[in-house]
Amino acid sequence: MLTGDQYQASLDDGRATYFEGERVHDLPGHPLLGTVVRNVADGYDWLALKAVDGVSPVSGIPTTPEQLREKVELVHSAGMMAHVNYTSLMTLTTAASRLSHLGEEYAGRINAFVADAQERDIRVTQCITDAKGDRSLSPARQADPDAYLRVVDRQADGVVIRGAKLHITAASFGHELMVIPTKAMKPGEEDYSVAALVPVNAPGVKIINTTYAPRHEDLSGFPMSGQEHFPEGFVIFDDVFVPNDRVFLDGETGSAAVFAHSLGLWERLGGLSSMADGADLLVGYAQLIAEANGLDRISHVREKIAEMIIHATVVRACLEAALTHAETGVFGAVFPNELYTNAGKYTGATEYNTLVRHLHDIAGAAVVTAPSVADLDNPEVGGLARKYMSTKPEVDGEYRTRLFHAIRDLTADSYGGWKQVTNVQAGGGLYAQRIVTRKHYDLEAAKHAALAAAGLAGSQAGPSRGV
Repeated sequence: MLTGDQYQASLDDGRATYFEGERVHDLPGHPLLGTVVRNVADGYDWLALKAVDGVSPVSGIPTTPEQLREKVELVHSAGMMAHVNYTSLMTLTTAASRLSHLGEEYAGRINAFVADAQERDIRVTQCITDAKGDRSLSPARQADPDAYLRVVDRQADGVVIRGAKLHITAASFGHELMVIPTKAMKPGEEDYSVAALVPVNAPGVKIINTTYAPRHEDLSGFPMSGQEHFPEGFVIFDDVFVPNDRVFLDGETGSAAVFAHSLGLWERLGGLSSMADGADLLVGYAQLIAEANGLDRISHVREKIAEMIIHATVVRACLEAALTHAETGVFGAVFPNELYTNAGKYTGATEYNTLVRHLHDIAGAAVVTAPSVADLDNPEVGGLARKYMSTKPEVDGEYRTRLFHAIRDLTADSYGGWKQVTNVQAGGGLYAQRIVTRKHYDLEAAKHAALAAAGLAGSQAGPSRGV
């Protein structure tokens, strides 16, 4: 296992990473990005405390539903990079199972890489979303053929790829980039049907970072984003050579979607797990601020919180069902149930704004207008600010102010905006989740149940059995 210090040292490998127009040569020492490095390093040290015989607890592929549950709970507590890495390795493992019809070569390469990544205790991030150019056109019809990442040269010992991948969380802070097709491909789009693993410091890789991290000296008003934030990477592959043993798909258009579907399953499971905890957090803040405002006994406030509780419970139930009804692949690895994973992720994403709306309605405008903690400490106005931010003897003005800061940081500031967008987009948009949910739902059983209830179960005059 790597220690936190070893992880930090591993980033000094010549990677080309940029932030706000300048190349960053010292990630650990960067005033803003350095916080990310320290968070990841702390995650390494936290996992080391839970090691078994020197092996990271996030290593290994679950082979039973119980192991899957344990992994999900562990990864969810181990930090963003551990989650992204686990999702990447499970995506590869799932894809290897689903590519078995192509023979042993790709599956063998994938399984060898996964074993090596576990042995080195590295972090792998996912590169899926292309620049896409004109969204109405397929990859092969784009004015710029590089709008989708593609193979531009095939050599005896590997391929050369060119393109860009967008919205790649923490791309600059891992060791390897899992490059996969963003969607299904058609005949004639063989060059776009490529999947590979690329080191972050490979020649030709360039990463531009953006972040929602607060830019304030005093972070007391940002209890969440001030402590943990992960930049999104705009990853450019400028004629990057990839050796054959790291190429996991090359030209097989019929299998191009395998990686995206595999990633979608694990990314949505991670999103579902996060949404379950996040919904409980929103319920907690709604109840706390209602009590602080003296509104916790008001009927319409109680109704809003009850509605939030029901939503949180449904999302949690979908997570439980996805893990309880886990399924086993051809190589023995266990995967979450696709129906409950996608239905739960969709429900969590579509109802998130309702929870936030209820929370803001209960809390009031002070979510965005409350004084800062520094204002409360000011000798001239601090006492008065505390006085008027208090609502009753048992509710201290600073306590209520800090509640407002937490709600704003979580739902109404840069981090809140990032969270709102990624709730919908992470793991693919809502349309993709509707498609997968419909695919795995037993629609025939529902039709036959309806026919039986109508007394038409034996009828031959009904519609066809096609879905």
